[in-house]
Amino acid sequence: MPPDIDAVFVASDLMAAGALAALRAAGRRVPDDVAVGGFDDSSVALSTHPPLTTIRQPLAEMAQETLRLLLALIDGAGHVDPVVLPTELVIRESA
Repeated sequence: MPPDIDAVFVASDLMAAGALAALRAAGRRVPDDVAVGGFDDSSVALSTHPPLTTIRQPLAEMAQETLRLLLALIDGAGHVDPVVLPTELVIRESA
């Protein structure tokens, strides 16, 4: 891993746990040498060493909006407007 990398943002917490392991194997210290961030705020984020900084998504609202949009399309709506839901940065020790 090139020494000029100072942060990695990974698409899921599980993948970020793998990145932490790879960085550790390469002799890189997290967060001193490389900051790592994940996505999902899953239980994995709390079990990594160090605990993972991650993005939390509003899963219940995502499911509710998905169902609402799907039902609108089933009922004949030709178009549904996109929905943007808020996310939350959960700062832990990896960044």
